Amino acid sequence: MKRHLISAADLTRDDAVLILDTAEEMARVADRPIKKLPTLRGLTVVNLFFEDSTRTRISFEAAAKRLSADVINFSAKGSSVSKGESLKDTALTLEAMGADAVVIRHHASGAPYRLATSGWIDSAVVNAGDGTHEHPTQALLDAFTMRRRLVGRDAGLGKDLNGRRITIVGDVLHSRVARSNVQLLHTLGAEVTVVAPPTLVPIGVESWPCEVSYSLDDVLPKSDAVMMLRVQRERMNAAFFPTEREYSRRYGLDGDRMAKMPEHAIVMHPGPMNRGMEITAEVADSDRCTAVEQVANGVSTRMAVLYLLLGGSEPAVTTTSTPRIEESK
Repeated sequence: MKRHLISAADLTRDDAVLILDTAEEMARVADRPIKKLPTLRGLTVVNLFFEDSTRTRISFEAAAKRLSADVINFSAKGSSVSKGESLKDTALTLEAMGADAVVIRHHASGAPYRLATSGWIDSAVVNAGDGTHEHPTQALLDAFTMRRRLVGRDAGLGKDLNGRRITIVGDVLHSRVARSNVQLLHTLGAEVTVVAPPTLVPIGVESWPCEVSYSLDDVLPKSDAVMMLRVQRERMNAAFFPTEREYSRRYGLDGDRMAKMPEHAIVMHPGPMNRGMEITAEVADSDRCTAVEQVANGVSTRMAVLYLLLGGSEPAVTTTSTPRIEESK
């Protein structure tokens, strides 16, 4: 593993499969009576969040604590950032406090890269979402969920998503989740198609390793997984579509559209959902929707990332029946 996790494009196929396999073992730990491992005991993980978050922040906190790390949660609201403190000075403060890893979410694209390459800190840096750029751990947990559902929990070990057809639908323009997923899924051998109104397709998308479609109905029958994206109104400064009703009619997933999907296909959503817009309650609450499963898998995947960055010089999955990592007593 590399020292930092800034972009999904930084991961090779072997890197990604190693993380997914390690996450599978971490998921088994979650099924035990004692869910903690001593792997990162004595290390400090700082959650540095400059943007609002529920799932990602809590997921990283739970992951670090299950690995016995000390966790410091930093929120820009109520901190010296609101008084005008720069990212550099915040980073120097964390370095002085002895942070071993910094999990950063920032509204500015490129902030995690700046933090990792500036020399301000010696900590490992994990990108938990930067502007409209990337969100690599979300892509990893999505790939983990797909592999479990489409290949199998045990059958998937050591395998990628070669030949699987994944469709990503919605506000691709503002979505860091879409960017990271396209990169990672391509690395894992999947065939990716993004579907969106022309106004919500990014400039330069032709250079992405994916296909582009403007018709959801055309791609549903041949999709193994359909990922619905939230329309990010908070990042919009113009009218990208006439009305919410028209958007939902053209690009929303309802029961009738879900019926066009293959029987084995799954519906995914990174959250938070706008029920009634990109996805109906009927679909969101169906057995084929993995949104809640993705949250649970997020803890296992982020445990794997932290373990490999901070504590794991060898693969956590071994060929023996006894896990290499011991339970803390």
